[in-house]
Amino acid sequence: KPNLSLEVLVDGKLQKAVEITPATLFTFDNKVVIEGAHLAAGEHTVEFRKKGDGPIYFNGYVTNFTLEDFIKAAGLELKVDRRFFKLTPVEKTANVAGARGQVVEQRVEKYERTRIENLGELTSGDLVEVELVVDSKNDYEYIVLEDMKAAGFEPVEVRSGYNGNELGAYVEYRDERVALFCRSLARGQHSVTYRLRAEIPGRFSALPTKASAMYAPELRANADEFKVRIEDDNE
Repeated sequence: KPNLSLEVLVDGKLQKAVEITPATLFTFDNKVVIEGAHLAAGEHTVEFRKKGDGPIYFNGYVTNFTLEDFIKAAGLELKVDRRFFKLTPVEKTANVAGARGQVVEQRVEKYERTRIENLGELTSGDLVEVELVVDSKNDYEYIVLEDMKAAGFEPVEVRSGYNGNELGAYVEYRDERVALFCRSLARGQHSVTYRLRAEIPGRFSALPTKASAMYAPELRANADEFKVRIEDDNE
């Protein structure tokens, strides 16, 4: 049973002192938060001083708000990459069996995928496919992907639910994002796609796709930001 006193020091300065006993094991204040100007740039030393019996366990993480114009991808154990493709219809037919068993030529839906680079251009009415590539170093459960939708685009599908996607995820189509909830995510690389329609002319920015564990938010990643221009269709 734990019966100890613990001091937490940062750069030699006492930040918190607590008593941990069987009576306070689940109720003592177990966080040290240093915010804003109190955490200067550079290297810091965190020190734990214990008196008494019992083990101690700890972890730490840092969050920050960035003002950079182009937000770059980040992630360690979990990574996500977002790719945009323009879908151009192409003429395609296939031979199928008719009502009396005869061979009938039938048109089929087929598209040519063209990669859209950052700062690329589209025309109002263009069909766009978004591909999210997730790279996981371990097996995880309850992962959520939130793909931020750029203004000027609208999803082709509007009904949320299970749609048989590659991740087996539940999909929610919201006003500003498309969210995918994965019950399990195996180690390795996976991809999932959905489609948007370019509608409103202008210059738009899609904030990075975010991936995180629903019950362990410190496990997270984000993709690159994406900027695009939509031109008016004058035809």
